[in-house]
Amino acid sequence: MTKEQVTDILNKTGVLLNGHFLLTSGRHSDRYMQCAKLFQYPEYSELVCKSLAEGFSDEKVDLVIGPAIGGIIIAYELARQLDAKAIFAEREDGVMTLRRGFEIPAVARVVVAEDVTTTGGSVKEVIELVKQSQAELAGVAVVVDRSNGNVDFGTKLCAAIAMDIPSYEPSECPLCKDGIPVVKPGSRKFRV
Repeated sequence: MTKEQVTDILNKTGVLLNGHFLLTSGRHSDRYMQCAKLFQYPEYSELVCKSLAEGFSDEKVDLVIGPAIGGIIIAYELARQLDAKAIFAEREDGVMTLRRGFEIPAVARVVVAEDVTTTGGSVKEVIELVKQSQAELAGVAVVVDRSNGNVDFGTKLCAAIAMDIPSYEPSECPLCKDGIPVVKPGSRKFRV
């Protein structure tokens, strides 16, 4: 898919929000990508994940894993298209872990899938689970790379779209300095 086609889908599904947001990374931004809105529409989810799957078509992927909550649906759809197994990791006492009987076999070739990445913190935590399992990391797939290609996972990165969306440390945030209230729309709990 072209950047324009992905942008059109993100706009149609109401993914891009404008305001003052606290991101999962702890940084602030005037734009937020609410990819859960994309995943309301299976036909669009399929199209976006198909473009990501094409990036791994030459790989023999056995398993796709995403961090809960944002990576669950993308991991499932990407695994479906790659004819692989899908699982997810979740936080327990603040630590990314495998629960519910999920395992990463040491012989597996694994793709880590996420909806949006800014600093890559959650993805890096899941990559660490893959490494601890001694499985082979085939790469990372994200719907939106907010770093515009600047985040480094030490492996192949396939993004449906890469965008340069500025984010700020709270102490440097111009929106905070202007007194605009901050909103936390994501799944991770923070004190605002």
